[in-house]
Amino acid sequence: MTKGVTYLKKLISNLLPKSCMDLLYYIKYSKERLPTTYIYNETLMGKHGIEIGGPSLAFKTTLPIYALISTLDGVNFSNKTMWEGVIEGGNTFNYYKGRLGKQFIAEATDLKDIKSNTYDFLISSNCLEHVANTLKALDEWVRVIKPEGYLLLVLPKKESNFDRKRPYTDFNHILSDYEGNIAEDDLTHLDEILLHHDLSRDIAAGNLAQFKQRSLSNLSNRGLHHHVFDMPLIKSIFSHYGIDLIQSDENRYDYFALGRLGKKL
Repeated sequence: MTKGVTYLKKLISNLLPKSCMDLLYYIKYSKERLPTTYIYNETLMGKHGIEIGGPSLAFKTTLPIYALISTLDGVNFSNKTMWEGVIEGGNTFNYYKGRLGKQFIAEATDLKDIKSNTYDFLISSNCLEHVANTLKALDEWVRVIKPEGYLLLVLPKKESNFDRKRPYTDFNHILSDYEGNIAEDDLTHLDEILLHHDLSRDIAAGNLAQFKQRSLSNLSNRGLHHHVFDMPLIKSIFSHYGIDLIQSDENRYDYFALGRLGKKL
């Protein structure tokens, strides 16, 4: 009986959202499954990968790939995040029903503890917009993927969130950030964000004064969206790295892009 109760508690714990934000995302994604899911599944099935920022409900609901992949490691920027709560490094990355991968605590722009050409694929959902130096991150992400491996990005559509009044970012902007070696403590976009951020779609941020205070501490909480993505920007990023876009989709909330890397030189 005791073992049965313990198992039931563990099962419920794995299924329940870990926070209010997690619950909101679960509601958001649960009814938005992509009709092309089979393409992503066939591409990543049985492969060994890594996720930047996660685990993500998008990969349990809208695009449920966790159940089909072989193994998955994870990267989060801190031992405590507003999305995952308190986490520990080591073999603790619980991405699907008790399946564990290695949890790395590292910047998305600095994966120095991971060898090059390690993973069959890399996935990331609603994470890259929180990174100040987009291409510096992608340098690292591409580096740890094996030749002819896969990159899957899921990025939010501004119409569905608090960025709806902000302009889209163009590729030259993120290239300039890269050439200027912008660091993750950068607040270049803060004035624009404070002017256009739709607080009615970001209840957790509080009022404008509270949101500004939180934003000034963005290095510790990473709540800001530095850039606003659309599909042309995503395609430009893939082209920059010579990544062949093999599938792209969008729903009410997100853009989805799956690409295959070249052989690497």
